[in-house]
Amino acid sequence: MNIKEVAERAGVSPGTVSNVLNRPAKVSASTRTRVEAAIDELGFVRHGSASTLRAGYSRTIGLSVIDIGNPFFTDVAAGVEETASALGYAVILGNSSGSRAKEERNLQVLAEQRVRGVLITPSDEDPARLDRLRARGINVVLVDHPPHRTDQCAVSVNDVVGGKLAVHHLLKGGATSIAYVSGPLTIRQCQDRFEGASRTFPGSLRLIQMPEMTARTGEQAALDLLRTGVPDAVFCANDLLALGVLRGLLQAGVRVPDDVALMGYDDIDFASASAVSLTSIRQPTHQLGRVATELLLDECDRPTAHAHQQIVFQPELIVRESTR
Repeated sequence: MNIKEVAERAGVSPGTVSNVLNRPAKVSASTRTRVEAAIDELGFVRHGSASTLRAGYSRTIGLSVIDIGNPFFTDVAAGVEETASALGYAVILGNSSGSRAKEERNLQVLAEQRVRGVLITPSDEDPARLDRLRARGINVVLVDHPPHRTDQCAVSVNDVVGGKLAVHHLLKGGATSIAYVSGPLTIRQCQDRFEGASRTFPGSLRLIQMPEMTARTGEQAALDLLRTGVPDAVFCANDLLALGVLRGLLQAGVRVPDDVALMGYDDIDFASASAVSLTSIRQPTHQLGRVATELLLDECDRPTAHAHQQIVFQPELIVRESTR
């Protein structure tokens, strides 16, 4: 597939196609729309470099995550980079910030660079954009996400079990009322953790959904709890939320864990170093990155012998000072 074929499909010159790709402001809106439609119809992807063009692919893989500001994804990325480097590959990182549009732009860039494969924690459950990558010959492995199909590799953690572990521990500590502070339930991990917690708690969990899973929004959630009544225990969908809730409660004079038990999820490094060390559900972050990379490069290097695997790790309860 080349620019000439796109030009023929759109009824324009190759130079016009080049302008659409590189200098779109020079092309009228109607012509640009026609050329972009031809690009989509033909599945054209421009080459990122001459050496990549000759080889057909580069010695790079892509990694797309939801939030690189979250230490969970930083640790996963470290596992990916270490493993890829040992096998002679470089890693191109893309951060979607949970945005479908930004994620699609990042994937387009990775395709243009002719990456050997892509590791991705998708921003939503629609597999269409990943199917397009596979159709272009770019292998895809899901990270921290169950598979969309059996003919695809995926590594994930059983977050339903993680939610159960969290609430079971809080119940053992005497909690009779529990709030679940979460990001949007459209995020699979938040939904699964909520499902596991709800299955375990005999009553109704109080749900507080925040637009982002950060320490800042955790502090905002703490204000909500203080305004409407602090429960016996708070379970947060990740450690950043929990650290924000902890800060908000302590500033208001609420004692943790004497007045309220608090726990997070992921067991990032900051969890053990906070003012009150945080009970958390540990995920094998480095191992997630390592295994995902090994699966991806095995599929790239041994396409006929490769066997797709869907690997599910089990989370672990880590008890510290913030719970009874």
